Amino acid sequence: MNKPSRNRITLHVDMDSFFSSVEVRERPELKGLPVVVGSDPKGGSGRGVVSTCSYEAREFGIHSAMPISRAYKLCPDAIYLPVNMKLYKEVSENIMALMRIFADRFQQVSVDEAYLDVGSGIDDYESATLLARKIKDEVFRKQGLTCSVGVAPNKIIAKIASDFNKPDGLTVIRPEEVESFLFPLHVSKIPGIGKKTRPILEEMGIETVGQLATTDVQLLIARFGKSGIVMHQLANGI
Repeated sequence: MNKPSRNRITLHVDMDSFFSSVEVRERPELKGLPVVVGSDPKGGSGRGVVSTCSYEAREFGIHSAMPISRAYKLCPDAIYLPVNMKLYKEVSENIMALMRIFADRFQQVSVDEAYLDVGSGIDDYESATLLARKIKDEVFRKQGLTCSVGVAPNKIIAKIASDFNKPDGLTVIRPEEVESFLFPLHVSKIPGIGKKTRPILEEMGIETVGQLATTDVQLLIARFGKSGIVMHQLANGI
């Protein structure tokens, strides 16, 4: 596989269950309870979907984008709260302003995640790991919220790494570890491979990132067009 550049280190910071974590921070009595942020379940007949849920709610099988009626059936005793986007944006702005201080280049990609290019000031993974811990500590100290961080040679690997050990995780992938980290993962761990693409890949006998990475790219192009090239590159950590 083509190895990522060794002289670049990227961090991906992803807040843990952001909306529900903010709600729990505002209402400490909810700590440890299954909290679901989204539409009103209306006794199981509500419409709409789950926006975010706490990790306690996930233990009941609830997840983001699930119909709220299904979530209610899985856990009718959960605490159901409406989306308070004004509050979440305010908290997000504070967190992003804090993180910008630590990066040469900063890219916010959603209300609860961002990429940090640490630049020439940090050129080894030990220093980058210490920086990631400092960011996590600062976010928790100043905002009372946990985040998970991926440290890697590029954005795609950093993003996958940040999701690897949630919540409150820190996963460091050095250039020489990219293949051993990515290849055993299920293809659904690659951003962009979702409900439509995953079954097609599985029909082709491709279930792991390693299998996708070593598949003839012409076969992928024949099935998916130009997106087949992109998938093949992402599977190879590019």
